[in-house]
Amino acid sequence: MNYFQKNKKNIIIGVVATLLIAALVALWLQKKVIHSADDIVGVVYPSSLAVGDTLLFEDKTQFAKTKRWNFGDGTTSDKNSGIHFYNKPGYYQVSLIVDNKYTKSFPVMVSARSVQKAKDTAKTTTTIEAAAQAMQNESVSFRAISEAKVFAWKFGETGNTDSKDKFTIYSYKKPGDYVVTLYTEESQEPIYHHIKILPAYDALAEEEVSVEDSYARVDSDFKYHLQQIANGNSFNMHYNYLLKTYLCNNENTVVKVNDSKVNNFYMYCAGLQFDKNTVIQTVKVNLDDKQECVTKVEINQSK
Repeated sequence: MNYFQKNKKNIIIGVVATLLIAALVALWLQKKVIHSADDIVGVVYPSSLAVGDTLLFEDKTQFAKTKRWNFGDGTTSDKNSGIHFYNKPGYYQVSLIVDNKYTKSFPVMVSARSVQKAKDTAKTTTTIEAAAQAMQNESVSFRAISEAKVFAWKFGETGNTDSKDKFTIYSYKKPGDYVVTLYTEESQEPIYHHIKILPAYDALAEEEVSVEDSYARVDSDFKYHLQQIANGNSFNMHYNYLLKTYLCNNENTVVKVNDSKVNNFYMYCAGLQFDKNTVIQTVKVNLDDKQECVTKVEINQSK
């Protein structure tokens, strides 16, 4: 009896064990080392929107060393998450490129904003698209929905002609009620728009209130603007107000919800506007050592 016949059983067991180990190693390499576009963990929402609406994007790919978002309109971003706006309608292919090697695409359809045509064609067809309420020092967008070629805007604060563009941005220096006036060559009569500018309250700068009252007023103000987002009111207005007034423009400020869920401020607010019927019960902010920037927000909410 030769060597193989004597050790046939052990040889077969050894071969099987070797093949099994090789398969496990190959599987491990595939999961840990070898990647593909299917391993990219990214999200773009919504897939259908109108010009000027907010597009949300976020990437949570664990193995990514570098990443780049290409929005299909000539703009890019290296952020993990953020928002994007399209200025023209069309079909866009949003691409997430990881490590300059793997690409995942997201189709986005951007439609034109619907414009209600005037019933009486003898009257002017020009209308103003703008918010009815904004904050002091906030950049407010004004758009003329018109086929006119000549525009002259008066925003009611300076008394002068403030802009001659079809789409313009203006920041009010003082709170109050203003009448925006737009002149075009289509009509001798101007078009009007009323806007209310709320004061940009800086509770931390008040000198005559106690520290406790100052913190309480910040909590209350923060709660008010979060609830406005939850109620479906202007996301950009209330989000940017909190970001600039309290968070020192840090979108990654920690937000803790109901003593369990931890998120960053941007992703929390982005989800809040789509989570209907949320009631913000309490808000507690934590400030840095200089008492200048909110570093953490603790929120209790219910539905």
